[in-house]
Amino acid sequence: MTLSRKAESNHNIVFDCKYHVVFCPKYRKKVLKEPIDTRLKSLFLEKSKALNTEIVEMEIMPDHVHLLIKCDPQFGIHKVVKHLKGYTSRVLRLEFNHLKSRLPSLSSYFVATVGTVQLDVIKKYIESQKERGE
Repeated sequence: MTLSRKAESNHNIVFDCKYHVVFCPKYRKKVLKEPIDTRLKSLFLEKSKALNTEIVEMEIMPDHVHLLIKCDPQFGIHKVVKHLKGYTSRVLRLEFNHLKSRLPSLSSYFVATVGTVQLDVIKKYIESQKERGE
């Protein structure tokens, strides 16, 4: 099994971990419209760079956000999402006064891993290791 060319290293592990993250403003309020959505995108990119993570893909709808995030598994997706949500909601409320009551927080989120290798390929690879070791 060869590693993906997009695998990264943190001097301890080599990884290629991607996560699909979806979250929305509290009560799914439709507040993520122009110019807020544009500012939110730039804030996400700014904070992800500071966290040493990569936003591979991003889409902001009026009532929810989709992100495809690549991050170090030792740092953890939970910490990445926590930092992104906290930072962006705080800055948006400061810059857009009307959001103070309409955007109390970016609420709970959904996260799913995004695989680069299919399960059956990994199973076959693991099974083949025993044959190689003998």
